[in-house]
Formats: sequence, structure tokens, C-alpha cells
Amino acid sequence: MHSAPQNYREYHKQLGEALEDTFLRNTLDAFAVSYRANREMIFKDVDERGLIAQIAAAKDDACRHMEELYAQFKEQAEKRGTHVHRAATAEEANAIIARIAKENNVRRVVKSKSMTAEEIQLNPYLEKEGLIVDETDLAEWIIQLRHEGPSHMVLPAIHLSRYQVAEEFTRETGVKQDAEDIQRLVKVARVQLRRKFIAADMGISGCNFAIAENGAVSTVTNEGNARMVTTLPRVHVVIVGLDKLVPTLDAALTALQVLPRNATAQRLTSYVTFMDGAGECKAAPDNRKIMHVVFVDNGRSTIARDPLFSQIFRCVRCGACANVCPVFRLVGGHKMGYIYIGAIGLILTYFFHGHDKARLLCQNCVGCESCKNVCGGGIDLPRLIREIRSRLTSEEGAPLPISLLSSIMKNRKLFHRLLKYASFAQKPFTRGARFQRHLPAMFLGKHDFKALPAIADASFRDRWPSLSPVVKNPQYRVALFGGCAQDFVYPEQLEAAVKVLAAHGVTVEYPEAQTCCGLPLETMGQRPTSRDVARQNVEAFSAGSYDAVITLCASCASHLKHGYPSLLQDDPLASRARAFAEKVTDFSSFVHDVLDLQPEHFNNAGEKTTYHAACHICRGLGVKEAPRALIADAASYVPCAEEEVCCGFGGSYSMKFPEISAQLLEKKLDNIRRTGASRVVMDCPGCIMQIRGGTEKRKYDFKVSHIAELLAENMKK
Repeated sequence: MHSAPQNYREYHKQLGEALEDTFLRNTLDAFAVSYRANREMIFKDVDERGLIAQIAAAKDDACRHMEELYAQFKEQAEKRGTHVHRAATAEEANAIIARIAKENNVRRVVKSKSMTAEEIQLNPYLEKEGLIVDETDLAEWIIQLRHEGPSHMVLPAIHLSRYQVAEEFTRETGVKQDAEDIQRLVKVARVQLRRKFIAADMGISGCNFAIAENGAVSTVTNEGNARMVTTLPRVHVVIVGLDKLVPTLDAALTALQVLPRNATAQRLTSYVTFMDGAGECKAAPDNRKIMHVVFVDNGRSTIARDPLFSQIFRCVRCGACANVCPVFRLVGGHKMGYIYIGAIGLILTYFFHGHDKARLLCQNCVGCESCKNVCGGGIDLPRLIREIRSRLTSEEGAPLPISLLSSIMKNRKLFHRLLKYASFAQKPFTRGARFQRHLPAMFLGKHDFKALPAIADASFRDRWPSLSPVVKNPQYRVALFGGCAQDFVYPEQLEAAVKVLAAHGVTVEYPEAQTCCGLPLETMGQRPTSRDVARQNVEAFSAGSYDAVITLCASCASHLKHGYPSLLQDDPLASRARAFAEKVTDFSSFVHDVLDLQPEHFNNAGEKTTYHAACHICRGLGVKEAPRALIADAASYVPCAEEEVCCGFGGSYSMKFPEISAQLLEKKLDNIRRTGASRVVMDCPGCIMQIRGGTEKRKYDFKVSHIAELLAENMKK
């Protein structure tokens, strides 16, 4: 039922098949667009960030007191006639449930949706024991008929069309079903499933919250089938991960204000059920339900002690991380997870199902931070994915090319010398152009979807001595962090920024000892070298007393500001790293918020200009207003559809997964063209590399610029 790719070739083949599935693409595309709009609307009446912070704090506290909460739950539940079990492993949990079935002469089992049951592979185990097991949630029953796993935690059959469903129902019933008559298909399912409810000896349900104060368990669903599972059979087994323990009903109700909003953009699901002990049941010998609760550890107690990864237990299983993931939107859950899917799935696979199954999957994250932005528990999912890559690299070693690159980037002078050498070596391929126009096709392969940029003839650091401006009576003194791409590929962007800053009373310095921010190393799992370059940069900027450290690269800014303090938290440079991070400011925010530039500072010729919000500017730094306001000051701002959706660059991601990067770029270019703008601007050289490369390849007629270039070109003298 479940399989994981064993090598990159196999995984790329699977991804290619998913990308060719037109129905899947159209369905997930429509869902992604409608979900974002509906989610925004449903959260308008609540304090979203406040609620998420409450949930995170409550779940963290529950994680720290997991053993006490389990003991309290067990005591309270057993007072109410419920049998409570604890399984150390998936195998043990399955064995406990099989034993309960045997002791109660169970032959037929009905189940409601449970990701924990999927995690431990309960169905195949029970079937091997001779039991008949039927899923009863409509989507779960459909994928069971197809012998598939869920492709989404909340919408498990989102990848299927009504025609595929009709085919399955035809096979199951022996009667030809009409795919166009959806109401009829639902009626067929209802008839089939009700027969199973009536015949069942045991019901197995999942659990959203296990409440310690009264031993109650809950289900949160949009189908009444879960209630049929928990009430009709004489035996009811609840399967629940230890991470679902909460101390009080209030804690569960707080989480319920976010869970349905995040999952399906509803204020509340159709059915929220709390079961407090074994209830009446006429089918049971003593007129009382035979009720068991099986807690699954499966590594959870170990994870709970991990200071970084314990935050994964904040997860409320809403599936929002998949709903907003640009990669999931293209390839679906079967290629974006193993059993658990989406960003949280990449992490849980590593812990629950083996490092071998996570090795390739955890690479398929573009790092856009959309998942972190909507997570109902405030989990820093991108950071955890990077940490898993680092651990896997430490355990297994890195491929030789990555190890060599890491060694080179650790040595700043060698790294920069090689980049300068490359500017000469490329001349046969560029012939003076800004792109590598004459590379043989054999060097491009799947990367032929965009033109590759040329390295500048002279880097910014080499130009700096001749262009460094003298500012009389400066109001601010700042340091410029260049980053690799702008230093060696797009120095004109930094020059434009210096022009704007100097014209408004800012003294700019450029510490020559700076090097790459280290984010590419982080994404490649090269943690030791990532720390090395972080130290180099902190020391490079420590010599000066600056009002701000300004960078024109959103990715650099986010990593310098948020990554360095955690990377160097146990380092002798920790305090200096924090001080450095506090001064890091993106160019747009400094110009808009600090210099307070207004429309009167610009010659606005009315050029129609749209905007692409780089992932790390709008989510990593939370900067939204400043760039758009500046564009409107210097040009005629035209909003673009899905402005904050990833363009598909993601640094090394576009090299590892060009087929996905190409599709994300295509969507972005289509949306830009629909605006009718003659220019698109952004705050990230990586995005410029991606989008400009795409426009050059397709010969589109709009200009791709950094926002600093737009401002410099339109600045009043």
C-alpha cells in the first residue's frame, strides 16, 4: 500500500508521472487558490496569532508532562469503565488491538478515519489475523477499495475524480455506476456502509484530543459515520498517539477554534464528539459498551525529550501545511510524504518510518515557509526539515560534489577567487551577454526551462573602492551585506541601493571579509560549514558600529536574522550573533520605515509595475506593506494574482527538482503577464535569477528588476 522512492531516479520518475496527471494538477490548483481565500475570510473574526500561540504553549506544556497526563487519563478513564493500554511500538499496538478482537469474538471491524492507525499499518495486521476490516469515512473507504494510502490528512481522496470513484463502486457493487450522478454515488456508498455498520462487532476510531482531567476522548469530523463506528458495535477501540494528551477540556476547545478553520476553513466541523467512559450498549452482555483506549508511543516519548523536535507534538493534524505547499499543489500527497504528508509528513516519516524513507522526501521542500506561516501549532517546519537534512548528512555523508562545494565555501578567499575565475571562463558561452546563451544542451538537461545568468565581469566588492560615496553629515551609518548573487552576478542591484541610501543621508560601508550567508549550505545539510560561515560574517560586521546591516536579498536577511542566533546559540560568538541579527534589516523596510521616503522623493512616470513577493520577505521577515508602498511611490503599482506564492527557485532546490521548479515558474510568469505590467520587481536576487531567466527563455517583453533599481531609476536628483 505504501512505498517510498529508493533513489533520485525513481523519485524523479514518480514526480514526472504526477506532473502529467492533468486531473490531479487542476484539482489541487483550484483547491489551493480557494483554500487561501476561504482561510483568510474565516480567520477574520478571531485573533489567529494569539490562538496559535496559546495552542503552542499548551501543547508544549502537555509534552513536558506527558507521563503525568497519561497517568491521570488512565486513572480517570478506568473509573468510568474504560480499559487503557499503552504500546511502546507500532507492532505492540497492533497486537493489543488484535488481542482485544480475539477476546471478544470479533470477526468484522469498522473503522473511522485515523492517521495513527495508518501510521502503525493497523489494517493489514488485522486482516492477516483473519478479521474483515472496513473503512467507513467515505474517502477512506474509496482509497481502501483502491488499495491506496491517503493523499491528504483531512482530504484523503482529493487526488481522485468522480470517474475513478464510479469505477470502484461498479467493481464493488457489480452494478454499473454513473459518474455524472454524484448524489447517486453517495447513496450507493451510504447503502454499502450501513450494512457494514450493522454487521460489525468492533468499531475502531481515532482521537483528536485525549483529555486527562476526565479520561474523555474526542473525534472531530464532517461525517456522521464516525459516530456510527463509536456507538453501534459492542466493542469500541480508540487508537491515540501519546501526543494527543491535553490536560483539560478548555485546552481542547481552544485548539478547536483553529483546527477546523485551518483544515477546511470552517468555524466548526459538523460533528465534534466527546466520549467520557463506556456508555450503554444493548448489544453487549452487560448492556455496557466494551471500550478500550490504546495509546501509541512509537518513539513519541523519546521525541518529547528532544529540545528542538518536541515541537512537532503541537501538530493538530489539520493538513494546512499541505494546503499551502507549492510542491504538494503540483504532485499531491503520495509524492509529498510517505504516510503522513506535507511538511509535517516529511518530518514524521523520519521518526516513525525510518531514515531511509525520509532521505529523499525531505529534500523535496522548496523552503518557502508557507507551511510555517499557517501552522495551527506554530511549528517551525522549515527549520525542522533542514535539521533532518543535516542529521541525515551527518549519518550517511554527503555526495562528493556537495562535500567539495562545502569545503570551497568554507574558505572565503578561495570561494571568491573561483567565482572571479568563472567570470573569465564563461566568456565562450556568454560572448558578452548577460546570459549563458551558448551552453551545449547536454549541460542543461531538465534545466533548459530558463536562461542561466552570466557572472559579472567585476564583482561588487571589486567595484566598491571606486564607487563608495562620501556623505556629509550622515543621519545613519549602515553596513551592506552583499550576498553571493548580488556581489558576483548582479552588482548593479547593490549599486542602485547605495545610490538611494547615499542620496538620503546614509553612510554605507561594505565589510570586505563578509562571505555567503550560509543558507545554501543549510539547505544542503552542511551544518558544520554553515556554522563556519556564520562565524565569519558575525566577525566581519563586528568591527563597525552600525545603525543597521542592510541586505537586498530576502533569503539572506531571513537567515541572518533568524538563523544565526540558533546556529550559534552555544558558540562563543552567541551574544555577538544576536546583536548582529537584531541589526539586520531588509532594504525595503529601511527605506520605507526608517528613511520614510514618500512619493515626493520620486519622479513617478506611471510605469505599470507589478510585484513578486519573495518567500523570505513576506513570510520569513513578515514584510508586506513596505515594498508595495515604495512601488506605488515610484511607479504605477499593479497587483498580481498570487503575489506571495513561490516562484520555484529555492536556491539549490531548482537544481535538485527542475521539473517542479519549472512548473512553479510557469505559473508565476503567467500571472505576471496577465497584469499587463511592463515591469515586475522583487526583493530577492534568487527570484530575479529564476523569473528573469524564464522571461529570457520565452522572450517575454516585461522587465525584471530589483526594487532598488526601480527606486534608483526614478529618484529625484
